[in-house]
Amino acid sequence: MKFDTLIIGGGLAGLTCGIRLQKNGVKCAIVSTGQSALHFSSGSFDLLNELADGTKVDNPVAAADKVSANHPYAKLGDNFAYYVREAKQQFLDCGIEVNGDAEHNHLRITPMGTLKPTWLTFSDFTPLSSANDIAGKKILVVNMAGFLDFNTKFVADSFEKYGAECRISSINLPELERLRISPTEMRSTNIARVLENEKTFEALILELTGKISDFDIVALPAVFGLSSAASVKKLKESLDIPVWLIPTMPPSVPGIRAQQQLRRSFEELGGVYMLGDTVVKADFSGNKVQAVYSVNHGDISFVAENFILASGSYFSNGLVAQPDSVIEPVFGSDVDFTPGRDSWYDKAFFNKQNYMTFGVATDDKLRIKIKGDAQRNLFAIGSVLSGSNTIHEGCGAGISMLTALYVADNLIKG
Repeated sequence: MKFDTLIIGGGLAGLTCGIRLQKNGVKCAIVSTGQSALHFSSGSFDLLNELADGTKVDNPVAAADKVSANHPYAKLGDNFAYYVREAKQQFLDCGIEVNGDAEHNHLRITPMGTLKPTWLTFSDFTPLSSANDIAGKKILVVNMAGFLDFNTKFVADSFEKYGAECRISSINLPELERLRISPTEMRSTNIARVLENEKTFEALILELTGKISDFDIVALPAVFGLSSAASVKKLKESLDIPVWLIPTMPPSVPGIRAQQQLRRSFEELGGVYMLGDTVVKADFSGNKVQAVYSVNHGDISFVAENFILASGSYFSNGLVAQPDSVIEPVFGSDVDFTPGRDSWYDKAFFNKQNYMTFGVATDDKLRIKIKGDAQRNLFAIGSVLSGSNTIHEGCGAGISMLTALYVADNLIKG
């Protein structure tokens, strides 16, 4: 099978890159092992919340030139602000409604009811400017009876710490009651599927209408709109007070919807998306990849002019930690890591973890290095790259999207 470009990894980075390439006439295939990080999304996309030294960032565009020389953002040169705009626009072009401004981080509500800074947030959720948006409000926190992936007590306690007055309630509909026969069925995606039934949805709205009098805001778990955002809009329009949807523990309904919309856009542009397959090895000629091979296709090779590694980090086996090293298993790429396993981590779980900065070594064009030599047609994008601590710095989504667009444009220009 032959393509112009083969992308390994079908998450946010891979799809962002593939859509950009397909729009510009570059024939792409994406090989994706399974679920992407979007399935676990909190509903927001971070660009830059903090510098490596702990300095808080309010304006990511202004702070981007203060990252380390090895940070993926540094390799974008003067294109940071441009690709920030392009990334948001690509979401909108794909029908994914987001709110946010790269020149001023807003606050999002976490599954625990706390506030965290971020860049873009799905329109399902309510962006806040400060904790003052919560203070003094009377908030009704409502759950679906038996749904354990949304903790109303944690959310209410957090809101009350910000100065709100909260009350907790629940809703139980016959259609949801059937899900409770098995605890494993009471998951956000299954609830969302049940609520796509128009009569069930109308019954939910009727139940809520009877509960919200005397409240300023009603907070609900984000279990609406698996296939489209229409039900989210209808819910908000049907109630007389603001509706705050709160992210749940994974899986994420709006995250899955966004993944589906991105994939749909890629395929409508002519891209080929192969889900449930894993690239395992490659053929080289000098410093150029000739072909790759996957589990499902055995000896049948994938041939392309260019190859892009968007395989993610440890969670998706894009990187594999061994007793004394960290490897990239498909191409044998050079990996930047510090020797001595004891230096990789801090025993205090919530402290900054050094291993998060490890990743594939690249040149300024994000071409992967192998034994120190940049490969002519092999690139890396997203969280497989070295040089950033995406959790500590709050930059994971930004790195995925901006590096994807940067590599795509370099290939388009030739």
